[in-house]
Amino acid sequence: MIFSKVCKGSWAYGQKKKTKKKRKKSKPKKVGTLKTHLLKVIAGLSILILLVVAAGFLLNHLMLRKQPVEITQLPLKTEVLKIPDFEIFSEEGISHTKPKYKIKTPLPEEIPKIDISPEEKPRIAIIIDDIGYDRILAEKFLELDAVITFSILPHSPFQNTISRIAHSKGFETMLHLPMEPKEYPKVKPGPGALLMSMSPDQLLNQLINDLDAVPYIKGVNNHMGSKMTENSDQLYQIFSVLKQRGLFFIDSRTTSKSLCKPSSRLLQIPFAQRDVFIDHIPEPDFIRKQIKMLIRIANKKGRAVGIAHPHIETYEVFREVLPELNKKVRLVPASEIVHIIS
Repeated sequence: MIFSKVCKGSWAYGQKKKTKKKRKKSKPKKVGTLKTHLLKVIAGLSILILLVVAAGFLLNHLMLRKQPVEITQLPLKTEVLKIPDFEIFSEEGISHTKPKYKIKTPLPEEIPKIDISPEEKPRIAIIIDDIGYDRILAEKFLELDAVITFSILPHSPFQNTISRIAHSKGFETMLHLPMEPKEYPKVKPGPGALLMSMSPDQLLNQLINDLDAVPYIKGVNNHMGSKMTENSDQLYQIFSVLKQRGLFFIDSRTTSKSLCKPSSRLLQIPFAQRDVFIDHIPEPDFIRKQIKMLIRIANKKGRAVGIAHPHIETYEVFREVLPELNKKVRLVPASEIVHIIS
């Protein structure tokens, strides 16, 4: 009996020992399984985060491609000029008064130097803006021994007469397209203006009306437009029509935040921008200084665009400096300055 009890006790002790050993072995398996699950969860979350980040970058890239990129420019100073009212008469004897307005003129940005061959003269396009209100002075400019481009205001009293004379003498003409400035409605850009408040249909109808008003035009530049040229949506509408008609665009740069350059790049329109306003202060000494600046920029870039206005002071200075100017640079029509930006 005692022996059997001892045997039974030893057997029970052995069973307990085995049970304890089995329990000890089963615990590490449970811990290992938990660690494995945790690692899988962490790995899954990491992959999910990476996919979300990658999708965000891709979405951001696609959205940026639809938006025009504004070109960062150096800080620009501005000068303000008040132009007094003046009265002129059309051939029919109707009085036309040109409105008083302010011109804000961003000064030229720093120009990167471009190498040109010594035998090749730098090219300069001189555009005379605001043509259409003084036929006699316009004819004086056409008598100069110079290649110049007339930019004619739509619905001006002498637009057709001046366009025909310029075309018959081989001069290039453009449309000087009125656009809304930041000072509107206090400052009005004149007849045919494109305004920010216009619906897409109204804007396109007005643009087509302006383009059809001036014959023989090869391109367009903006009259005022410091507000509208900062708006990409309306620029796309305008440039789409210019693209259809095969016209180039020259940015008068009435604001340093102009989006004309990236917009023209997007729609592949031949483009250039104003380098110097020659006579926004209509004084002979100032005009001479601006012409010298234009030559310096042309020497660095290989080409330059100068914009002047139909002032008698400008005509007199041009007549004086043209012989020397023709020795230093080659005057060309505006169409020879523009190019498609890649």
